[in-house]
Amino acid sequence: MFKTKKTCEQPKGLTQHLIQKLLYCTGEMEHFHTYMQDQAFLLQLLEWLLRGVSGVIMVNNPLSGALILTALSIASPWQALLGSLGLISSTVMAILIGEERVEVSKGEHGYNGMLVALLIGVSSNAGDWYWWLLLPACLAGAITTFVHSGLAAVFDRWDLPVSVFPFNTVLLLYLACTGIENPYYPNHPTLPQGTTLSINSTHLNITQLTQGTVLGVGQIYACDALGSSLIILAAVLLYSPVQAFHALLGSSFGVLAGLSVAVQQDVLYKGLAGFNGALGCMAVGGRLFTLSWRTHVFSIICAFLSSYAHIALSNVLANVGLPASSWASTLTISLMLLVSGRSLSTYRITIGRDSSPGSPLHTPSQCAEANTDTSSV
Repeated sequence: MFKTKKTCEQPKGLTQHLIQKLLYCTGEMEHFHTYMQDQAFLLQLLEWLLRGVSGVIMVNNPLSGALILTALSIASPWQALLGSLGLISSTVMAILIGEERVEVSKGEHGYNGMLVALLIGVSSNAGDWYWWLLLPACLAGAITTFVHSGLAAVFDRWDLPVSVFPFNTVLLLYLACTGIENPYYPNHPTLPQGTTLSINSTHLNITQLTQGTVLGVGQIYACDALGSSLIILAAVLLYSPVQAFHALLGSSFGVLAGLSVAVQQDVLYKGLAGFNGALGCMAVGGRLFTLSWRTHVFSIICAFLSSYAHIALSNVLANVGLPASSWASTLTISLMLLVSGRSLSTYRITIGRDSSPGSPLHTPSQCAEANTDTSSV
């Protein structure tokens, strides 16, 4: 009788053990980060780099970073190489100029370098494995660290994150310097998204439209492969189901925003209409604000604002041959953080406070009390 009871309890214990092990891989993996403090410097650097990979999509998890890097390698090994080079150059530069170790270890000085290198590769008209691009990818990645350091001194006064301002700034300068007829670094011509082409049909492919919602998450890394986008989404899910939900939600509303103003169908199908909405929704829905029904509504508003602003900026900047990149979501998120109304500001998490969606949720009063005791980075 006792043997039978013991046998029945074994599967339950094994299941709990597996769940416990799985939970170690979620969130920010603080136990793993503590363990890595006593390891060799190169192993620590690898962890910092992987956290920088995941930081592009507002995630701080080395395992998620490894999954995302794998997804990028499957979609395009050349793009993965460029992104890794930008990531390494920006992180190493942060170490050389003496940035705070805590910030470097969280990958905060890596994701801008990776993004600018990825977009340099995507913008190039010279094709894959064009080795000349290694030089601007490396230099641009390192420059983002300097821009980040300079902007941090200004943004800290308003308790704003530097976010991807360095990426957007450096990419804009690079593309303005090279252009489409440069003999060494030719770029694709930039077309406005809001212009309806003569071949733009009124009939929509629902399957491709649904895929475009998923691709909106992948386009945060300039990835337009469905399989790789699903892996990236799984990496976000591993870190936080809340973030993954808001990523898909924001991308969906981005597609709806594009439909409402009749952007080109290729923009909808390739996920280009959704990635700014995904970023805006993720930032407000669980990263920079505590989760509540109010912040959830505001995350939807931020997704729409980011998407419409992206369409508008793409139409304006295309006239001078420049892409809108992620300026729309970056500026919209900053605007939401500056809102002084109590319905939103009460839920805001100050910069420097752990804003991981995987951590326990806090009430507005608890958040406000903690904010008064936490200084800015």
